[in-house]
Amino acid sequence: MAVIDGLGHGEDAASAARIAAETLQENDSLSVIPLFRTCHQKLRGTRGVVMSIATFNPMESTVTWLGVGNVEGVLLHRDSYGTVSQELLSLRGGVVGDQLPNLIASILPVSRGDTLVFATDGVRNDFLGGMIVGDPVQRTAESILAHHARGTDDALVLVVQYSGLQKEATRGWVTE
Repeated sequence: MAVIDGLGHGEDAASAARIAAETLQENDSLSVIPLFRTCHQKLRGTRGVVMSIATFNPMESTVTWLGVGNVEGVLLHRDSYGTVSQELLSLRGGVVGDQLPNLIASILPVSRGDTLVFATDGVRNDFLGGMIVGDPVQRTAESILAHHARGTDDALVLVVQYSGLQKEATRGWVTE
C-alpha cells in the first residue's frame, strides 16, 4: 500500500503523483527501499512527491514500511488481553524526486485484525482519537476525514486491516 501526495497543488502536483503511482505499479515486485529509489529517479525534474509505503509479508506476519515527507502512518494492534497499542511510522524528511534522505525501513510484527492508517497533511495529526480497532475500514476512513480534515488542503486517508495469510497478495497505490 502507498499514499502519494504531489507537492503543491494543480496539474504539476497531480502529474508527479501519477508518475509515482505508475512507477510503483510497474515495479510492484520490488521491496520498499528500491521502490523509493526507483520513484526518486523517475520523478527527477518534476515537483516531486511525499509518500509512505507499507508491504505486508503474510508468511512472516510482518509489515515493512517507510515514509518520506509528511504522509503519517500508524499501525494499531490489539493484544490477546484487548489492550490496543500503536506504532507510529518514523517519517524521513525530504522529497521523492528532489531530496531523498537516507532510507531506513522498519519491520513490525502484525496479527490478523491489525489496522494500518496513512493520512496526508490535509488531515490533522490528532486523527487517532476515537479510532476503534476492528471497525470497518471504510467507516474508519470516513470518520477520520469527517472529524480531522483541515479544510485548507486536500486530504486523503487510507485504512487497511491485515487479514493474515491469503492465497494472493495484492498491492494498492493511492495518490492525492
